[in-house]
Amino acid sequence: MQENKKTICKVLIPMINLELTAEEILRYLQEVELPERRSGALGDVADEIMRYGAFVGSSVECHPYLQRAMDHGRRYIDSLEKSGKAVPNGRIIVAETLTGPKGRFTRNWHAPRGGLWGCLLHANTLTPRSTMLLSLAVGIAACEAVRLEIGGNKTFLRWVNDVLIEGVKVAGFLIESYTGPRWGEQFHLVGFGINVNNRDFPGELRDIATSLRNRVAKEIDLKGFSLNFIAKLAWNIGLLYFVEARQTEWLQEDSSFSHPIIERWKELSDIVGQKVVFGHDVINSPQYSAVITGISPDGGLQMTLDDGSVVTEHSGEIRFCV
Repeated sequence: MQENKKTICKVLIPMINLELTAEEILRYLQEVELPERRSGALGDVADEIMRYGAFVGSSVECHPYLQRAMDHGRRYIDSLEKSGKAVPNGRIIVAETLTGPKGRFTRNWHAPRGGLWGCLLHANTLTPRSTMLLSLAVGIAACEAVRLEIGGNKTFLRWVNDVLIEGVKVAGFLIESYTGPRWGEQFHLVGFGINVNNRDFPGELRDIATSLRNRVAKEIDLKGFSLNFIAKLAWNIGLLYFVEARQTEWLQEDSSFSHPIIERWKELSDIVGQKVVFGHDVINSPQYSAVITGISPDGGLQMTLDDGSVVTEHSGEIRFCV
């Protein structure tokens, strides 16, 4: 009888193919990401930046499926705070499948097995100025990870943080704020969705979405890519904290100082000079067309309208004019 129970349990417990651990993430940071960053222009300063970002992925939970990772994150925060426990900053929640994913304006996501779906719980201890750059930092991390995985320079960022390969979307992010119910601590729920090995898309997405697997015509090591993305997420968020600690000093030395997140975002984007349609919900309520002229020091999108007036938007979305 006992043996039968064990057999039934084996059948009922879903298998998890994407099993990440905090130890694996830390090892990847130390053995792969940090040496690569040290070899760049920053040299040994890379160690300090990585220490700032090392909280990202310091705890992990993996699921075969969730309805929505960000909703699960809210329940997790509620549960810990109500029991008097602290929420681990930097916790990564991933699921092999999301059964009810929602994007901006409750748009449906397609999140089957094969993609990287989840969210990061970030206790917001950044200044408001640094917080404004968090969306850009997340997009940079994904763009860097995709470029490293598939090579070439056909992968670019579209404001705020969509990642496109030859104009077709491969990754998108949504950041929601949440205040803990007991102590009032503010969290960012950084939702991420990256099409890795999923190949089939529903009709409405078929012409505007792609996956890494479709681009390179071979299966991608999902776990390896996940470690790569999380490491770059840790680096770029660490950079926000690092610059925040040094910015006053640097501004005193050089009033023209530009945040490295802004500079890196510019390197990974090809949107300047392109004509776009802008809207806070650009699909259902496009507001105006304009030509992009740049990114402001606080991450805003700078555009010139048809009548010659100049605007800077800090929220909303764009679509390229064809």
